[in-house]
Amino acid sequence: MRGSGLRSTQLTLLQALELAGTLSQGDLADVLCIDSTTLSRTLRPLIDEGWITAKPGRDKRERRFSLTPAGEKKIESVKPLWQRAQRRFKKAFDGDWETFEHDLRQVASALS
Repeated sequence: MRGSGLRSTQLTLLQALELAGTLSQGDLADVLCIDSTTLSRTLRPLIDEGWITAKPGRDKRERRFSLTPAGEKKIESVKPLWQRAQRRFKKAFDGDWETFEHDLRQVASALS
């Protein structure tokens, strides 16, 4: 992912919005299993780059986030790098990948 301008955490956030559409900050934090402060720090550079837009929600406290067309382009440009990183990780992983992935999904489900 070097040279992409994104950290893996930022790509994950972009991908979550790509899949889910528009989400409130609370819903996005729940989907990603992270606290609101960490999410705010991760969102700021993505908003500054124009990859995510923030709009007012139902009340003054709520903000709703969605991917911009520039954000969609960014995801597409980074996908080959992410897929390469995944292949390298799987190759370096000394074990049963399917079991490992299953276990990770169970951990994530338990946290939600």
